[in-house]
Amino acid sequence: MADPYTEFSSLQFDRPSEGVLRITLEGPGLNAVNPEMHRHLADVWVAVDRDADTKVAVLQGAGKAFSAGGSFELVESMFDDFDRRARVAREARDLVFNVINCSKPIVSAMHGPAVGAGLVAGLLADVSVVARTARIIDGHTRLGVTAGDHAAICWPLLCGMAKAKYYLLTCESLSGEEAERIGLVSLCVDDDEVHDRALEIAAGLAAGAQSAIRWTKQTLNNWYRAQSGIFDASLAYEFMGFSGPDAREGLASHREKRPPDFSGATEGTSPR
Repeated sequence: MADPYTEFSSLQFDRPSEGVLRITLEGPGLNAVNPEMHRHLADVWVAVDRDADTKVAVLQGAGKAFSAGGSFELVESMFDDFDRRARVAREARDLVFNVINCSKPIVSAMHGPAVGAGLVAGLLADVSVVARTARIIDGHTRLGVTAGDHAAICWPLLCGMAKAKYYLLTCESLSGEEAERIGLVSLCVDDDEVHDRALEIAAGLAAGAQSAIRWTKQTLNNWYRAQSGIFDASLAYEFMGFSGPDAREGLASHREKRPPDFSGATEGTSPR
């Protein structure tokens, strides 16, 4: 039988135990998500859903990080190209809903920096296991765009509106310990235990009653589906921002390792 994952060449796959598929983000720049990986990370969950040999998926990062977020290449490609912006926006929407709609439970193991598209899948996973010293950052407003991606659909549900607003507006980082304390993740463990604990949880789920587990996920994720209008609005505002001056300045400041100077246009962003 053909391998259903051959088309996802930017991701690494192995099967550490019966019924468990491990997906590893591996690439330059602390596993930064380039255009190809962004597309693959969005679509792979459909293949997982249809894979009869997989009962549970585990998502992890290689080396010193889970994921450093979207690559500079991915961000810059959207500034002057409407078709590219529309395509990446569609992939961003697919990533969220394909994780939510995948019938198989997903376990994430996050260590080091966890940012951007990788963080989307990491936080939307059904069980999120995070290292104590992990650094979780939603960096959208620091880049000069709206906190879209997954943030509006799940942060207020996971950690409450007050904490969601604080971290999404300020882009302040959270340690794994703080993320667990406020309810953003399922479980925080010592750094050297994060991958083993995630595999242990996955193996337990793979040995469980599959219909009961999958239908429980299906029903609970209706909380996310109910927020789809809010999510679509955040995504539209985010990708509108990629055509404006603040996103260019945000990317330049990241490249030049300096504070941003957001003096771009704000016309139309506030009520009259």
